[in-house]
Amino acid sequence: MEKERSVEAVETFNKKFNCAQSVLSVFSSELNISKSDCFRIATPFGSGVAFRQEMCGAVTGALMAIGLKYGMDENDSTEQKSYTYDLTTHFISEFRKKHGSICCKDLLDGIDMSTPEGYAKVRELNIFRTHCAEYVRSAVLIGEKILLRK
Repeated sequence: MEKERSVEAVETFNKKFNCAQSVLSVFSSELNISKSDCFRIATPFGSGVAFRQEMCGAVTGALMAIGLKYGMDENDSTEQKSYTYDLTTHFISEFRKKHGSICCKDLLDGIDMSTPEGYAKVRELNIFRTHCAEYVRSAVLIGEKILLRK
């Protein structure tokens, strides 16, 4: 039996990969891109872009997948870009509805993990497991509805 994508993404996150890598990588076969390429592409986006705690990395991972599947190429019309923006808006709306924000810092209860003290607090409170794993799971589940429709 094939492992559920959201479970695989959380397992990937619980290993050594960041939230963006974990989300993007589970869609690799649908996107005709290797997991290895997904891991490399998404590396800078973890922790709200390299610990800047801007947009949640799980969200950016899903949005990269949406872009890879539906994004505008040089031979596409601008309607394709509009369609991709609509899908992006829908994803963000669903994620925000479920979690209240798409901002990493907000999602981590306002803790600033760009400082050594903040990062230590995130680790002490086990927030990567208690919060981030759920954001990874949600991003995959919401992303599946967009990426796997026929």
